[in-house]
Amino acid sequence: MKGEVAMNFRIIAQANRARRGELKLPHSVVETPVFMPVGTQGTMKGILPEQLIDMDCRILLCNTYHLGHRPGHELVRKAGGLHKMINWPRSILTDSGGFQMVSLNKLMSIDETGVQFVSPHTNQLTHLTPEHCIEIQENLGADIIMQLDHVVHVLTDGPVVEEAMQRSIRLSWLDRCLAAHKRRSDQLLFPIVQGGLNLKLRSDCAEEMSKRCTIGIAIGGLSGGEEKRSFWKVVAHCCERLPQQIPRYVMGVGWAVDLVICALLGADMFDCVYPTRTARFGSALRLKLQEEIGCHLISLHNIKHQLDLMKRIREAISNDRVQEFLNEFLHEQYPDGDIPEWIRNAAAYMNYQIII
Repeated sequence: MKGEVAMNFRIIAQANRARRGELKLPHSVVETPVFMPVGTQGTMKGILPEQLIDMDCRILLCNTYHLGHRPGHELVRKAGGLHKMINWPRSILTDSGGFQMVSLNKLMSIDETGVQFVSPHTNQLTHLTPEHCIEIQENLGADIIMQLDHVVHVLTDGPVVEEAMQRSIRLSWLDRCLAAHKRRSDQLLFPIVQGGLNLKLRSDCAEEMSKRCTIGIAIGGLSGGEEKRSFWKVVAHCCERLPQQIPRYVMGVGWAVDLVICALLGADMFDCVYPTRTARFGSALRLKLQEEIGCHLISLHNIKHQLDLMKRIREAISNDRVQEFLNEFLHEQYPDGDIPEWIRNAAAYMNYQIII
């Protein structure tokens, strides 16, 4: 279609449900499965853009809600867009601000028109509509932008979950985002599948999203405290119902075991603040040292750890040795063999044998 973005997602290898792919974006070619580090306000605490490039990071995530408040999307636009402002030559994904409906729920209210936030920075009232959400993200200039969706806490049940899911689709939030999106030649707009832990609602949402978007789709509303046995089943259920030919993005996933299981279930993209946030508390991912180390170095290590893990998964898919990789990885994570039941169940669901 004329005016549509010149994007290409190509699956180059597949092993069982897992896929290795290449996602061509305006600023870089991203190999999948991919972990996206999070620079909430455009920068990552303790890590320079040059250091991310040295680690071969191809894409990072920035937060629409926070950037929209500080420094403000108009200022970012005047600076030439987020890429120029933060000196980042590769791809960026911006989220919609919907997650703040959960994290800042005491500061917001919601109706059919959109979401009203009281800024924790200025105490000013902000009305975030689907149209304004897209305007902010177009001014920021990311390669991938997200629809405004109604996010409820994952442990919420009852009618409010269906209401939130339907608001994202039937009540036009997605359609309004699509209509407002003008930068189709250099930005991709992903919808977000919601529905809590209700698999029927997830199916309905995935079906409607797939009708409207053929570029990429996210799976949202997880990693909020739900049991892992429910988490992996929702991811599996959604991946089975989303189109084969588009990238699938599971939002908010950053624990190593979660990344591996989700990738083997057929997901392609992930993000989380976990590697850098845990570094600020002095925790490294499998790094053994005899002396104290600054959180800057731990942040570098933790991001590199996740990026290298994704590379190992991609190579295992290409070399048709996912079974061997899974056992090697689980032995590293659980050397005493005490593997959680949910991991064993997920592996059995995918017909993998755990032998360590």
